[in-house]
Amino acid sequence: MANRRRKKKQNKVKKFSAIMQAKMNLCTIAFLGLFALLVGRILWINLKDGKKYEQRVLTQQSYSSSIIPYRRGDILDSNGTTLATTEKVYNMILEPKNILEKETNRDITVRALKDYFAMTQEEIDDALSNPDSFYYVARKKLNYETVKKFKDYRSTDEGSKIRGVYFEEEYKRIYPNDNLACHLLGFTVSGNVGMYGVEENYNDLLNGSNGRQYTYLNNDYGLTETVEPAVNGYNLVTSIDANVQKIVQEKVDEYMEKEGAKNVSVLVMNPKNCNVMALYNSHTFNPNDAYDLDSIRYQFSSDEEFNKFKDKATDEETVDALNKVWRNFVICDAFEPGSTYKTFTISGALQEGIVTDKDTFFCDGGEKVDKYFIQCHSYYAGGHGTVSLSGALENSCNDALMQIAAREGASNFDKYQVLFGFGQSTNIDIPGEPDNDSFSTVVYHEDTLNETELATSSFGQGVCASMMQIGTAFCSVINGGNFYEPSVVQKVVDDKGNVIDTLDSVLVRKTVSEEVSEIMREELFQVVEQGTGRKAAVEGYKIGGKTGTAEKLPRNNGKYIISFIGFAPVEEPQVVIYVVVDEPHTEDQSSSAASSFIFAEIAKGLFPYLNIYKSNDNFDLDNSDAEDEMATPIYEGEAPENDVAGWEDNPYTKTQEEGGYGEIDEAETSGEESSDYHDESSDYYDDSYDDSYDDSYTEE
Repeated sequence: MANRRRKKKQNKVKKFSAIMQAKMNLCTIAFLGLFALLVGRILWINLKDGKKYEQRVLTQQSYSSSIIPYRRGDILDSNGTTLATTEKVYNMILEPKNILEKETNRDITVRALKDYFAMTQEEIDDALSNPDSFYYVARKKLNYETVKKFKDYRSTDEGSKIRGVYFEEEYKRIYPNDNLACHLLGFTVSGNVGMYGVEENYNDLLNGSNGRQYTYLNNDYGLTETVEPAVNGYNLVTSIDANVQKIVQEKVDEYMEKEGAKNVSVLVMNPKNCNVMALYNSHTFNPNDAYDLDSIRYQFSSDEEFNKFKDKATDEETVDALNKVWRNFVICDAFEPGSTYKTFTISGALQEGIVTDKDTFFCDGGEKVDKYFIQCHSYYAGGHGTVSLSGALENSCNDALMQIAAREGASNFDKYQVLFGFGQSTNIDIPGEPDNDSFSTVVYHEDTLNETELATSSFGQGVCASMMQIGTAFCSVINGGNFYEPSVVQKVVDDKGNVIDTLDSVLVRKTVSEEVSEIMREELFQVVEQGTGRKAAVEGYKIGGKTGTAEKLPRNNGKYIISFIGFAPVEEPQVVIYVVVDEPHTEDQSSSAASSFIFAEIAKGLFPYLNIYKSNDNFDLDNSDAEDEMATPIYEGEAPENDVAGWEDNPYTKTQEEGGYGEIDEAETSGEESSDYHDESSDYYDDSYDDSYDDSYTEE
């Protein structure tokens, strides 16, 4: 009975009616259809716009990136000595939100900041003032040793509780030798931007490109890291010799400390290819701190005036004062070269066959040219009498040079001015040199070489030139007549030591023949052996060279520039040294042999280092009776009103107030003290200083 009741119970299972089952099937088909449409739509979107939506998703995920800084290339001397390099430094970043999250971590972190980075409580409070911040730069350019001590502490149990402190890497430009070759090297400012010198001219090669590190969550929520490595800048190998540069600086500094001058500049070149071995201006700066105002102290006559300037000067005036220090006189500025120019007048006349080394000239103290009587410096002694071609150079005879130029005529004279590079840029690979248009105005060319201008140009008055122009032209005279572009950088090397480029010397043209060059080497030797250059002699060495004495504008002010350019050995020149002394601190500047003495002191240290051997055992070094190239006014009576090339357009004949680089008129600085630092005639400016030593000069 019980089994029967169970069976009956089982038979009572309910069944869907046909109508209900039909409805169910219809709903299932509709659902499957919609699902198929949805899947199809997703597939279509993925095929059509999948990449776009993938990028959108990634940008909404957790993402961070950091810059990997490149390393600026090194600058090396010719022996591989590092002149400029780059050192890794660290910027300390604080995350206030993480530091303040827990009191225990905060206290330990704050204590560590004080102990390892000398942060004051005030600095820390300021850094943590925004509790929601994750980025605050607390310290910049920390060195590795400082950071390492902190990291070592952080690895201890106590230090591990530090929160919210990390470091970003950066590079800092370092000049290991401080002011050594500062005008050749230049310096860098924020953003690895080179200023002046090699740093500026080769900025693009020295700089590389930053890399970047990306970190983000991928589609599977895993951490993905992508690195684009930085590309470091190239290293530059230069012709600068750090030892030569050091010798030059030491000798000039000794002279400046003992005797003094407004400025002394020295250029040392390899005459075989015009590579620059050293370059120095006596007022230097430290590229590690180029904006240090101590470097401008020499521009003021007293500490009181200097301190007033520092207290009251505007930013513009401060930068103007610094620009005077940074400016490279050897390359940027021109002056009347005086008797050193006679080297080129005689070389051109020899090359054209207008004179020979057998010719003689009679000097009676000067020449009547047009309406002027132009004097030789022997005028008051009655002239040099009869002199040979060699004697004209030895005695620096203006009279003989005027006679030679008259034979040449304006056309031939200007031909050799151009061949020797005067009135045009040398294309030295250091910025700041005036362009061809600017230089062309400071020499007389054929169309402006009238009788008087031709006469005075023959001995370097009226015509202006830069030290780099004189040095480059002089090298061609003594090296066989090969005129090269002067240069500093010789090789470009990558950070792995591979040579990327070799910058060979550029031979521009021939100036004179080997035969003329040989004659000139001997004549320049006689200048030092028994002429006006005897005070440049160094015992045992055969040296050739030429003196120059020039009176600065305005005329008859008693201010002179003294120069000497010399080379050794005479048989096969290996080095050229050009010394220019602006206003030596002596009672009579016109008779100073400062440049010759400085040349000799530099040569004594330089020749042994360069393996230049003694070859003049019979030379009598007793120069106690040596005569200086005494200065005498050029004109007897009234001088021409405008006696320098391009007078109205020549920046070297104008005062600073007139937009030029000449002397500030003393009358303009003799007034009452002014508090207006915009006026460079202010009492706060030393009236004995001009902003680039760019005065015009007159050979005496």
